[in-house]
Amino acid sequence: MTTSIQLLADTMTLRDLYKKHHWHVSGPTFYQLHLLFDKHYAEQATLIDAIAERIQLLGGVSLAMAADVAETSLIPRPPKGRESVPVQISRLPHAHEIVLKEARTMARLSSERGDDGTNDFLVGEVIRTNELQAWFVAEHVVDTPLVRPE
Repeated sequence: MTTSIQLLADTMTLRDLYKKHHWHVSGPTFYQLHLLFDKHYAEQATLIDAIAERIQLLGGVSLAMAADVAETSLIPRPPKGRESVPVQISRLPHAHEIVLKEARTMARLSSERGDDGTNDFLVGEVIRTNELQAWFVAEHVVDTPLVRPE
């Protein structure tokens, strides 16, 4: 059950990261990223509810309070203020990697234990959603070219 609590905490943190970036995005791609971040936030919120309900269904107790999530999550906490768009975007693939690593481990363990319902949920919902979101965000990552003196 510990791994599912970890997945829940990390998914809640990822959701909140998307909302923070939704509120703080700026610049020429503001509108597109504002909408993308909000869409991903909503999808993560849906996953959170399903993960928490699965934990409860299997006899566990879900995290519910922000302080407990912050204490448990493996996703690094961003600074309180606004960050540049490239920095905001660079945080998201790393957060997805953390969630995906945990979900894949849980899917493998649930399969080994014969828990087909959890395995199906993790692969069909959690992993696929996070892979797709990570891909969408990664397409926005830009390398900042070095400025060479003339």
